[in-house]
Amino acid sequence: MGAEQLPLAGMPQRLYTCTPSRLNAWLDCPRRYRMTYLDRPSPPKGPPWAHNSLGASVHNALAAWWRLPRSERTPETAGRLLVRGWLTEGFRDAEQSDRYRERAREMVERYVARLDPDDEPVGVERTVATRTDRIAVSGRIDRLDDRGAELVVVDYKTGRHVLTADDARGSMALALYALAASRVLRRPCRRVELHHLPSGEIAVWEHTDESLARHLRRAEQIAAEAAAADEAYRTRLRDAVPRQRRSEQRHGGDDAVTVEHGPYDEHFPPRPGNLCAWCDYLRHCPEGRQAAAPKEPWAALPED
Repeated sequence: MGAEQLPLAGMPQRLYTCTPSRLNAWLDCPRRYRMTYLDRPSPPKGPPWAHNSLGASVHNALAAWWRLPRSERTPETAGRLLVRGWLTEGFRDAEQSDRYRERAREMVERYVARLDPDDEPVGVERTVATRTDRIAVSGRIDRLDDRGAELVVVDYKTGRHVLTADDARGSMALALYALAASRVLRRPCRRVELHHLPSGEIAVWEHTDESLARHLRRAEQIAAEAAAADEAYRTRLRDAVPRQRRSEQRHGGDDAVTVEHGPYDEHFPPRPGNLCAWCDYLRHCPEGRQAAAPKEPWAALPED
């Protein structure tokens, strides 16, 4: 079958397999999506981000805390888990890393002190999945609570901005997690919560069946766009265009890489804007570099 031919009548449509992160990557910037999910080898990323190290350290400590025997679930133990698993990538120097490690330890201990260690979650770092006739979506929930007759999706946040109910309401990821959890465990799941550890605030939204369905329809729309671009990449672009020209020039110990964007931009256009400053592939994107100056790897850490 030629690349331009339509599928045979009656043939099942290929499901688009995705995560909420993949869908959001397409929304943010199709060019970044292409470099992340399709280009192989993918272009080298920029330096790691300190806020990602902080967030991963906190998430790992809380997950490990819930896996401990009940007698060991104390705030002090949570703090020790944080220190033991602290990730140092992206920080300006050791002094900054040590300072934020102590802040994170205090943050985790303060948060755990508000929890009931006997209130066993249904899942911690639990993967859930669901599918429709268009998409197969999966994701990992930070914590899935049992609250009476219903399940509750809990997502930990460690960024500098305090979140609101609008953030919880508008999160496609949380809605898809709730929908998938409900289908997998055959129990109602409509409440989603963003737990902002730096402030101790909790942003809550109670979904309805209709609001969950709206998020799912939106996910299917995004998936349809991305799937069409994926297919173009596979059938027309991959073999027709050299994806990367690698030179042997050295800069800072890394191979210089020139990424060919022009032939792809019909299907994977850049979306330059303020978010470009945070893009892992900024150095490979001329439009992104014009739109925003790169941020220091520690720029998104919560303020001292």
